[in-house]
Amino acid sequence: MIDQRILGTGKTGIKLDEESWYSVTPEKIAEHIANRVMREDLNVIVDGFCGAGGNTIQFALASPNVRVIAADIDANKIALAKHNAEIYGVDQRIEFIVADFLNIPKLLNVPVDAVFVSPPWGGPDYKNSKKYRLEMMTPDVDNILTACRALTPNIAFYLPRNIDEADLLRVAKCSFEVEQNILNNKLLTVTAYFGNLIKSEST
Repeated sequence: MIDQRILGTGKTGIKLDEESWYSVTPEKIAEHIANRVMREDLNVIVDGFCGAGGNTIQFALASPNVRVIAADIDANKIALAKHNAEIYGVDQRIEFIVADFLNIPKLLNVPVDAVFVSPPWGGPDYKNSKKYRLEMMTPDVDNILTACRALTPNIAFYLPRNIDEADLLRVAKCSFEVEQNILNNKLLTVTAYFGNLIKSEST
């Protein structure tokens, strides 16, 4: 049985592997991020670590006119994402790529308007740390941001709720906004927005 809070509210046949059970973005949060990122002049968005497709699907649902490019280094994750996108009826609006996100800037030959990244946080043990240090993330966060900026300055970076914001400020080297993602009155995660995705004066 799939936890509908996580992915697949009202849907049957959704597939997740063991890692996806704890790493997929809760559906309501993924929907919120997609609606926030979408704008009239957005034509292409890249989901750099698509996993089982939770965010990718919501980007495709948010606008039928946006081209969604979903990448993951794990072919099994791409297979899950494709399957789940079919369940939602949006698989034809998504381009799936098996690739290391760090290589994506070299592989794409189209202008990218926004990029969403939710890299592996090092497993569920991240919750046990008082402060999550970015050095726990793979691949290296500096390399992730370099790859993002090679595509676009407009970045949405999905992070643990216990992220060390001083650590984030150190690696960001620019203005960003941190938004708390709260579900059922519980802080679950945060999203750092960069570029024209910033909505308020922030860090």
